[in-house]
Amino acid sequence: MNRRNFLLKSAGLLIGSFFGLNSFSKAFALEKHQNHTVDQPRIALIIDDIGFSLSHARQFLNLGVPITFAILPRLVYSYDLALEIHDNGHEILLHQPMEPYNIDSFDPGPGALYVGDRPDRIERIIEENIAGVPYAVGVNNHMGSRFTETYKEIREVLENVKKRDLFFVDSFTSSHSMGYRTARKLHMAATGRNIFLDNLHDESAIYNQLNKLKRHSKKYGHAVGIGHPFPETVHTIGQFVKNIKDSNISLVHVSDVL
Repeated sequence: MNRRNFLLKSAGLLIGSFFGLNSFSKAFALEKHQNHTVDQPRIALIIDDIGFSLSHARQFLNLGVPITFAILPRLVYSYDLALEIHDNGHEILLHQPMEPYNIDSFDPGPGALYVGDRPDRIERIIEENIAGVPYAVGVNNHMGSRFTETYKEIREVLENVKKRDLFFVDSFTSSHSMGYRTARKLHMAATGRNIFLDNLHDESAIYNQLNKLKRHSKKYGHAVGIGHPFPETVHTIGQFVKNIKDSNISLVHVSDVL
């Protein structure tokens, strides 16, 4: 599968959440911030699916703002981009592939974890994937709508993440994900995605999502948005950055909103 089709299929898996998870996102925010106020709202932008292309990743580096890059393991540029991104002062996550529903249509890619995996396989895959993404400070899930709903397996993953002193970001590809709640039960540093930016590959639609992210950050103190290395996404984020330049909103790495 070529890079563009891979990204389109990955984003396609998330279309339901573009429309259907706002209430869940609101509940998640209320759970964490019901008594919290902040003078300067913070927005953390995560760009998923890094590793296919040097040029597409570099376009986001050229924006000159804090961005967290979630790097897929075992791709042609995964290791080299982790080094370059770190050298540019940005934050790195291992974008851990996990089993989605409809596995026959949606391949999570190399280094994936599957429901039914034994603990020793989970530990080995996590260890190998982290070794291939140097300077990773956390982990978020790639796909995983089925895997993250399965308590035994997601807990096993998170225990391995915790013992390596990494944090977890639940991408919430499923409204029934047990990732974030399980991480909190394990007393891990963790957070979750509030808004997907680019399920629709249209700049006006992406800008609308960024505005939702801005409103969320103003209401709850911070917000986490996830996008992908599409041209429309980098162009729209660039415009958004210019438009909030004189506001009290700050862009930060995702570790700053844990």
